[in-house]
Parts: sequence; C-alpha cells; structure tokens
Amino acid sequence: MSDNSPLAGNLQNLRAHFGYTLEQTAEGAGVTRQAIAKWESGQSVPDIAHADALAQFYNISLDDLIHHDTEKSGLGIPPKGKHLFGTVQVGERGQIVIPKSARDLFQLTKGTNLVVLGDEEGPLPGLALVKNDVFLNQATAYAHMGKGVPHDQ
Repeated sequence: MSDNSPLAGNLQNLRAHFGYTLEQTAEGAGVTRQAIAKWESGQSVPDIAHADALAQFYNISLDDLIHHDTEKSGLGIPPKGKHLFGTVQVGERGQIVIPKSARDLFQLTKGTNLVVLGDEEGPLPGLALVKNDVFLNQATAYAHMGKGVPHDQ
C-alpha cells in the first residue's frame, strides 16, 4: 500500500467518530485487536474480506473506506447511500442550481418535476427535494395502507 493512501487515517477517524475501542472494532470485523492497531498505524493493510467487513461494520462503502480523503474534502466519510453535494446559492427569485453530480446520480434532467418538502423543526430544519413520481408513489402506498383501518385505533 502506498504511503499516500488514506486507509489508515480513515480507520482511525471512523473508530474515533463512533467511539469504539480497538476491541469493539476487532470484534465487529472478526479480527484481533492487534490487527486493527496495525491497520490504523499503516504497518499493514486488511485483506479484501476484512476491509469489506470493516466497511459493513461502519456502514460505509468499501470504496470510501479505501479512497476517501478527509483532509482533501474537509468532510468525514458519509454513511452508505448518503451524499453531501456541496452548497448552492439562492438566486434573486429563489432559484438554485443543483450540482451536476447530484443531477447525474438522481437522473434529473430538464423538465423533471420535484416536490419541495420542508421541516421547520427537528434536529435538521430545512428543505428536501424528491422526484414527483417517487413522492406520489409513496403517498399512494401510504394511503392504501390506511384503508380499512378504523380511525379510532
């Protein structure tokens, strides 16, 4: 493994972030405490099966475990399937430009209809965008679940 690989630092950061001991991490990955210590120090690297076990233990992608560069990005490794696409600026008339990487990932093209959802309270007050058809399908599914169930239950 090359000296510039972020793997050892990622392992250290993840364990610190979750507050796990070497023993807890070793148990989660099915290895010894000494193996975790060597991987975190960069003395050795896990084989692919153990790297995958660590990625699953931390609920991150294997690619992020191996390649994510926290120093370069300024951000920790996101949970699997979660993304931070950066910031956008609201224009004079309320318009925003959705980053290209987000548009590509969610297949947003010109004319795609989005539902704008908002939450004023909770731990993360803010806005969310959901494809119109996805939102309507989910709403329809929830509506059907409630049919036939008395309202007083």
